[in-house]
Amino acid sequence: MAPLADFILTHVPLPSVPHYLTNYVQGQTPLSTTPTVLTALVSYLAIIFGIQAVMKGQKPLKLTLLFQIHNVFLSAGSALLLALMLEEILPILWQKGVFAAMCAEESWTPRMEFYYMINYSFKYLELLDTVFLVFKKKPLAFLHVFHHSATALLCYTQLNGKTSVSWVVIGLNLMVHVIMYYYYYATAGGARIWWKKYLTTMQIVQFVIDLFVVYFGTYQHYAATYYKDTWPHIAKCAGSESAALFGCGLLSSYLLLFINFYIQTYKKPSAPRKALANGNGTANGNGNANGHVNGNALKST
Repeated sequence: MAPLADFILTHVPLPSVPHYLTNYVQGQTPLSTTPTVLTALVSYLAIIFGIQAVMKGQKPLKLTLLFQIHNVFLSAGSALLLALMLEEILPILWQKGVFAAMCAEESWTPRMEFYYMINYSFKYLELLDTVFLVFKKKPLAFLHVFHHSATALLCYTQLNGKTSVSWVVIGLNLMVHVIMYYYYYATAGGARIWWKKYLTTMQIVQFVIDLFVVYFGTYQHYAATYYKDTWPHIAKCAGSESAALFGCGLLSSYLLLFINFYIQTYKKPSAPRKALANGNGTANGNGNANGHVNGNALKST
């Protein structure tokens, strides 16, 4: 049976495209320079807060159909991209072992690079999540805005740094996104889903695994490069040091922010409970507001 990637390339007619659209060429591939990336992310912040200001005197827009189409595309697209990445990396994992799959330069194959580019483009499409929220006049949680903008920057740095361990982090993220965007498609249509709490738990577990992997790879790189006679290690892990350090720092902040979100959402007494205990007649109003904030923050990973 032909690999999925070969089947798609054989049966789906694709136009001829420039080399820099199928291979990452810094300075030629779209959004591949620091000024353009920062301009795009600053524009994202300006647009969402600008729309939020304009919408203050307007009624919220529902946009249910568009929102559902957006979520179906990202859920299905994440599933397809995950399948293609697994098809490429599993043979390397089987033939050369876990360490080589994570750290060897050979695991950064041309196809994996192309898949990383697609995943990077998804991060800009996911910025529309926030646009939908502001048109619906939902509060914007810091976690949501920070995570969306910072993740695009993270993918950019890892493409430049060619960190071979990227497939672990991206693969886990895609798996979560398949479920998360389905959740938002379903709830937008009125479905009541009971497992929101477990989705947040899955996000936290994702970051714990991410951190173990990236810290392990970063340690291996530094030990093999600078302390090979004194620090125990296996071999050097491929990728630039700046990209590795940035990834470690940013993923650490994600874990802390999501743990804080989990505590605030699921462990602390909710506003409605407090209000009811105090006999406060405004409990429902507070409860609705809290529900919006929590829902927005969940849609951050």
